[in-house]
Amino acid sequence: MDMEQRYQDRLRRYTTAMRNEMPDKIPIRPFAAEFTGVYAGYTCQELAHDYKNAFAAVEKCTADFDWDAVVPNMVWVWTGLTQAIGLNYYGVPGIDIPADVGFQYREPPPEAAFMLPDEYDALIDDPTAFLYNVWLPRVCSPVRSIGEPTSYANNLSFVKGGMAMLQYFTAFGEQCGRLRRETGTVSAIAGILKAPLDILADKLRGYLGLLDDLCAQPDKVLAACEALAPHLLHAAQSGADPDGNVPVPIWMHRGCVPFINPETFNTIYWPTLKPIIEELWASGHQTLFYAEGNWDHHLATFAELPDQSIIYHVDRGDIFKAHEVLGEKFCISGGIPNVLLAYGTPDQVRDRCKLVIDGVAQEGGYILDASAIMQNDTKIENIRAMTDFVRDYGVYSSSSSLSEKNTTTPKKLGSDAPPGSFLPMPDGVQTPVGACVPWDKKRAELPEITGDEKLIETVWKSTDALANMYIWQVLLSF
Repeated sequence: MDMEQRYQDRLRRYTTAMRNEMPDKIPIRPFAAEFTGVYAGYTCQELAHDYKNAFAAVEKCTADFDWDAVVPNMVWVWTGLTQAIGLNYYGVPGIDIPADVGFQYREPPPEAAFMLPDEYDALIDDPTAFLYNVWLPRVCSPVRSIGEPTSYANNLSFVKGGMAMLQYFTAFGEQCGRLRRETGTVSAIAGILKAPLDILADKLRGYLGLLDDLCAQPDKVLAACEALAPHLLHAAQSGADPDGNVPVPIWMHRGCVPFINPETFNTIYWPTLKPIIEELWASGHQTLFYAEGNWDHHLATFAELPDQSIIYHVDRGDIFKAHEVLGEKFCISGGIPNVLLAYGTPDQVRDRCKLVIDGVAQEGGYILDASAIMQNDTKIENIRAMTDFVRDYGVYSSSSSLSEKNTTTPKKLGSDAPPGSFLPMPDGVQTPVGACVPWDKKRAELPEITGDEKLIETVWKSTDALANMYIWQVLLSF
């Protein structure tokens, strides 16, 4: 088959399922990370430290397995970049940890948290400035704090970091093109999102520090989440698929029971996340809820969201319960346990796939995937069994086809809910969302402008936005 035709068929199959409709067959979308190295012959170090190896490993898998969509590099964190800027919270394969172990996130103890309990006001007043002035010097060893003497290593960190990030992110475009041209495979996601409370727990206060704050100063925690939300929305929108075909993923970490109690979920986590999801949907973007852990307690709350606005991915939750509560509104994905793919037999994998398909996929609206990201303990024979079985068993009736009637773009909300209805950009902030140095501040520093001021403003804002993107992507992606 012509590769472009294969790509278009797979794209329509994938998007039809994500809109909770019935395609010709169940889409296969494995979130395969270090597994790709196992299959293609790379160590964890070779995948993490040279993204070109990671790209090649994904290409090898998509050439040999009949998958509809993949992440172009599910390993994602390029440790060459983290080394370039001196990021100190990663264990890098081959340097800090053995070469055959996936990269590790090292969370500091509460007394060494990257944000201190008395610094909420500074974060709330100007999140972008806080990240540059306070957070970055604590997480990047070479970077000096405000008032400290600068250094050669400090200056190199910014130059190397900015150039490395530009190189890496630009390479994703070509990688997506290669997957399309050479194997007819769809890029499964676009952009990145995390909940405001998860950002506090993951990268700022740490989980234990956040728990202290939820008891001692919950109002500050809520205010910080409200301050972070517009910036996280902006980051998600900036990387979203402009065609609205594939979703923005939200990596859901510590917002579920037992990490936080239902009261905190209902008063802080959800009120500061839900508007972001609604804004993305109002802009024509679905969100992939990658619900790491068990989020069964909150299924009824997720059902508050508009129909089709999310794809709900099941990790350790009950996929049959998720389908019962959410299946009428949203596509479901996942449900094939990683422990089974790592330690089970091909027959056990086939049995599980049949059980899931029979239980949740009969009316469409299901995407096959493992429960969580597949690392280097996943067996090749089990992935092959999963893929081949679902290709044979996961075919819908002959009346179902990849006809043009199946939409490839999500349904937008009505004209009464345009973008900006749910999470308006805040007024009176020191620095606008998406900026580092606002134009009015820069304009005051310039001499009299004798030419086209609008041109100068436009160019200033576009380059300033790159500096904004850099710090928020370091926070979110690395």
